[in-house]
Amino acid sequence: MPERIFPHNIADLYRQAAEQYGDLPAVAARKKDGSFEPISYQELFEIGKNLATALIALGLQSREHVSIIANNRSEWILSDCAIQLAGAANVPRGTDSTKAEVKYILNHADTRFVFLENAAAWKKFHACLSPDTHVIMMEAFSPEGCETARQGGFLKENMELLHSVAALTKHSLQDLILQGAALRKLGDRRVEERMDQIQPEDLFTLIYTSGTTGIPKGVPLTHANAASQIRNLPFDLRSDDRAISILPVWHSYERVFELITLSWGVVFYYTSVHSIAEDLKRVRPTVMCSAPRLWEGLYRRIRLNLRSSSPLQRIMFRLAYGVAHRVKAAEAFFHGNTLDLKGRGFLDNAGLTILHTFCWLICFLPHCLLDSIVLKKIRAIVGGKFRGTISGGGALQTHVDEFFNFVGIPILEGYGLTETSPVLAVRTWEKLVIGTVGPIYPETEIRIIDLESGNILYPDPSRSDQGRGHFGEIHARGPQIMKGYYKDDTATSQVLHNGWLNTGDIGMITFNNCLKILGRSKDTIVLLNGENVEPSPIESILLNSPLIEQCMLVGQNQKYLGVLIVPSTEGFSSLGIQANGLKELSKNSEAVRLLNEEIHQIINQENSFKSFEHIVSWRIIPKPFEIGDELTQTLKLKRYVITKKYRALIREMFRIA
Repeated sequence: MPERIFPHNIADLYRQAAEQYGDLPAVAARKKDGSFEPISYQELFEIGKNLATALIALGLQSREHVSIIANNRSEWILSDCAIQLAGAANVPRGTDSTKAEVKYILNHADTRFVFLENAAAWKKFHACLSPDTHVIMMEAFSPEGCETARQGGFLKENMELLHSVAALTKHSLQDLILQGAALRKLGDRRVEERMDQIQPEDLFTLIYTSGTTGIPKGVPLTHANAASQIRNLPFDLRSDDRAISILPVWHSYERVFELITLSWGVVFYYTSVHSIAEDLKRVRPTVMCSAPRLWEGLYRRIRLNLRSSSPLQRIMFRLAYGVAHRVKAAEAFFHGNTLDLKGRGFLDNAGLTILHTFCWLICFLPHCLLDSIVLKKIRAIVGGKFRGTISGGGALQTHVDEFFNFVGIPILEGYGLTETSPVLAVRTWEKLVIGTVGPIYPETEIRIIDLESGNILYPDPSRSDQGRGHFGEIHARGPQIMKGYYKDDTATSQVLHNGWLNTGDIGMITFNNCLKILGRSKDTIVLLNGENVEPSPIESILLNSPLIEQCMLVGQNQKYLGVLIVPSTEGFSSLGIQANGLKELSKNSEAVRLLNEEIHQIINQENSFKSFEHIVSWRIIPKPFEIGDELTQTLKLKRYVITKKYRALIREMFRIA
């Protein structure tokens, strides 16, 4: 089996991968009939060299910024490969970005070359392009060939837009690949010269944050940043692994995972949210990057299906999950992988050892039998071959985390930021502690800082426990940390001090040396009486309800808390309450009554919530939160955007205060 590679830079990654893995499939694009068409590692590198040659011939300079505005597809990585080989850096974005975001990014990043996905992307973003822009179309864009645009009425209604392309320099991706191939046949070797000139501190990408608090910030990541993430991966992949891509490929999380798979010779399948259910069964992936929302949605659907199943099926599932829970929990304890926040003593460990040994002996054989009869069917929903999925981009609810790990779908939850390339911590198969994001990434330093005093709580050499179990703000230092925001010294000075990045997250180091995330220091709601409330834990508990699809806590500078609710139409439908949309559901008195009871049954003192954490007022909003609007690409709430959009509704909630 081929050995993994350790590249000096990302261009070197593509070169070494071609040499090491040759004809093995690197990426596979989904065709209209649902099948996948693979591109080998050698083909990827050759196409990349051809395209890079054409870009250099058009005037692309070393270290220049090139934008890619496209979604997950094989042309994305072909474009990225060419940009890296040409010694440039890409500035990626999805097509669901707003025109204002794209215009700002293209101007701020000084881009002269822009890859666009298709005619729809051109229609949306053409006004954002400056007159001297080189536009490279991934799909054909002409009156004769653009059938999708014709059917949408685009060509008929906007012929002037098509003709305006002449004001720019428009190119076909395929044409440039052919032109580059012709130049290389004539002896053009400028690509090899560019590759030799790449330095570790050169940028490989400039990623703009989604702007949860306003204008996007440019995060410049270097080849050295990315190379450190590749070499420090704390668990093994295999060249016969199959990875499937559903998260936005331009985001740092999915992007770096893709680079890691290339270093191991793994094949990477591109899919989308529209075809993920079918593609999971078709591809039967062994590894995948995922966001918590995927697993929360699947968990919700499994619960709804169980409600409509027969009594015997429900009993069989409860038995199967019950014994699996006890066996997996016992095995986690035996391997030192049970969450330990206080440091268990000898007697505690002895008692737990006896308890878990007894449970394991009693439940192991029933587990083996029921697993093959019942739980195997749940694993089949995601293909049945998962060795593990790396979940990131948000906190995974504990009950969802436990459920999938106990039914045999290992979730290796991780943690990081775009500014950290992105991984700071991640679980491994050997160190899978539910309730944490795993051990600290190799070569990474973590400090836990007291929010009030600024003192270092961890590591504290004066304490025998080094400060484990104490929560505070997480600061990080390591080879994956950015040097600073692009053209923004003020924002840089707010988060970077002597190489230490203030993540803005609250966490602690557990007694089994894992990082546990507790919330966001910057998201903290301060009530009028001075009480501080972390919204994320309360929101996570509310999302456990089958009647609540999405929610956001509000109450800054108010006497009490309120919450904006997106009800689950599926959940109400299972109770016999049908509604055509959220507006109709909000007018259904029975639905409103049930939702009100649900909120107050979940958030109360009996469930260990303090009085100031109770939900006093709530409102149903007229539409779900959507990516590119109220949600970031990793499904985090854009609290600033949501607060601004529903300002009137929020004021109404607190009017009686």
